[in-house]
Amino acid sequence: MNISLRRGEKLYLNGAVIRADRKVCIELLNDVTFLLENHVMQAKDATSPLRQLYFVVQLMLMSPNDTTAALDMCRSMLASLNTAFPDPRILNGLAVAAKHVDDKRMFDALKTIRTLFPFESEIMAPSSAQGSDKAA
Repeated sequence: MNISLRRGEKLYLNGAVIRADRKVCIELLNDVTFLLENHVMQAKDATSPLRQLYFVVQLMLMSPNDTTAALDMCRSMLASLNTAFPDPRILNGLAVAAKHVDDKRMFDALKTIRTLFPFESEIMAPSSAQGSDKAA
């Protein structure tokens, strides 16, 4: 797998943080756990239940040697989210994400959780069109 980094961009690779000092292409020759900087969520941005779950899974990916507490928190959050969101799209996505976490495929879990953000936004902040329909 080839990864292109711009000058100053970071790559989180098997728990290590790598910053490119110039534009570079890195070829990964074996299975590694990595996260590109543009997929890293800052703690201040974990402002919703699914974003908080994403943040916890991200911690496990970024610190693969220290996942016990984060894994416990992740499982607890998944159980809570399964009762909090009745939407089948979210429930199906959470089941897939939980399977990825159980299989230690954290990057795939992150990708799955990211796809759920629009559904969560839709549920938590109904569109203004729906609000104007109620006013009429």
